Amino acid sequence: MSESLEPVASSPAETRIEVAETCTRMAVHADRREWDLLRGLFADKVLLDYTSLNGGEPVQLTPEQIVGAWAATLSGYDATQHLIANQLVQVDGDRAVCTASFQATHRLATAHGAPLWTLGGDYRWELARVGGRWLIDSVVMTATWGDGNKDLPAQAAG
Repeated sequence: MSESLEPVASSPAETRIEVAETCTRMAVHADRREWDLLRGLFADKVLLDYTSLNGGEPVQLTPEQIVGAWAATLSGYDATQHLIANQLVQVDGDRAVCTASFQATHRLATAHGAPLWTLGGDYRWELARVGGRWLIDSVVMTATWGDGNKDLPAQAAG
């Protein structure tokens, strides 16, 4: 009996789980500062849209640029926790879209002001299946609320 080297096709449910897990891993690896693992989740070019928080325009970046920027930003905090929930996945061949709610808590001990800043809203990821893996090629974060010390990001950057 010979073994086939062809990849086994995933069921629709398994495919949705793989897509959702890829998106969840973005949050987990960022919080754990697992930069190499985070980099591996992205396609060669990624449309990144955080304009609801920062203004400006969406940008097209490489995984190295994204991870470099996030490492610089998140490393300024004592800890972060990005929770992803209510994931809904749509798959069309080798393309997928995952939407989810998020809550991101950032902690930094400060001499002045509260040590926490929490942000909530929605994510929308677009992914492509490349070599049997789902890679993120678009991230849109829509912040809908915030609570706590809104000056914490500037303090973490400084």
